[in-house]
Amino acid sequence: MAAPSDRPALAWWRVRMVWLVIAGPALVVSAGAVTTVLAARGADPVVSAKPPTASQAPAIQARNHAATPKR
Repeated sequence: MAAPSDRPALAWWRVRMVWLVIAGPALVVSAGAVTTVLAARGADPVVSAKPPTASQAPAIQARNHAATPKR
């Protein structure tokens, strides 16, 4: 029976663990690129804020009251 050191060494691309180590970061980089493209293409338009109307006054007053800290 031959000793393990007698076998010829495999080339690096023939070792499965190398591809597992390379695949992880490659998958993350490609997912980041896809996310960037989706974010750039599907960006929502900017909505301009309208000044509040008289009918919104009670809601704005309640919101401001709820947002003030208690003393």
